[in-house]
Amino acid sequence: MSCELIYENLLEIIPKEKILINEPMSKHTSFKIGGNADIFIEPSEIEEVRKIIEYAQKENIKLNIIGNGTNLLVKDGGIRGITLKPNLSKLTKEEVEEGTIYTCGSSLPLTYIANEALKDNLTGLEFAYGIPGSLGGAVYMNAGAYGGEMKDVIIETTFLDKKGDIHTISNEEHEFGYRSTIFQKDNVVIIESKLRLKKGMQSEIEAKMNENMKSRKEKQPLEYPSAGSVFKRGENFIAAKLIDECGLKGTKIGGAEVSTKHAGFIINKGNATAKDVLELIDTVKKAVKETTGFDIKEEILIIGE
Repeated sequence: MSCELIYENLLEIIPKEKILINEPMSKHTSFKIGGNADIFIEPSEIEEVRKIIEYAQKENIKLNIIGNGTNLLVKDGGIRGITLKPNLSKLTKEEVEEGTIYTCGSSLPLTYIANEALKDNLTGLEFAYGIPGSLGGAVYMNAGAYGGEMKDVIIETTFLDKKGDIHTISNEEHEFGYRSTIFQKDNVVIIESKLRLKKGMQSEIEAKMNENMKSRKEKQPLEYPSAGSVFKRGENFIAAKLIDECGLKGTKIGGAEVSTKHAGFIINKGNATAKDVLELIDTVKKAVKETTGFDIKEEILIIGE
């Protein structure tokens, strides 16, 4: 089906201003890299999301679901079909005996939620302060830092499956692992999550958040576009440490470079292409394997063609 016909059909489902054609994905990723998405949609209502899923399923159109694009590399050829970026950003609060339960829309930035918790004297999200992604992406990846992970605060998550049916699962049903959850096994749209946060001392919470942010600025190349840490830790190794020990800091291909500040980051030094990044990833993996014997694997998501 042509993009023009898909566009015309979508106009019957959602407002025109929420649909973009041939949208550069460099605008929607922290890497500032990526070809065009054929059809790019930012629905702000759950019912809109459900209708888009049902339409794509009925017409057998490829549906790509993204969050804030902070852990994402889009290939230079762009993305076929429909790219869906939900804009679900409601936050409600319910006080309970030990603290407060936040019900957070999946599009809310993690740092925003952490700041809300600080205002409410609630502890549990200090680790998330400074993580650039959205809640949905963080739940999808079981994001974590500084000793904390999303699994520590999640009560339940509500999502739409690939048929458009709505489900809610408990913490245990997420199958949380290191940078992994059950959501990575299927094409679902996370709608919202409930977080349990406990009462704490505002001064202590703020001090911990500031300490984490200071560490990020000192150790990570935040001044350059990137997708964060590119490689996962292994069971018995830290990928960034291996890359550093192999002398790969500063290695460049085109506009992409292994950061000299943090070996786990590949940065866009200017006009990097996805091809540059992918070739650099391959170079790093091969060098680490040859030198250390370890196979390192990507943490970032790679989509497109």
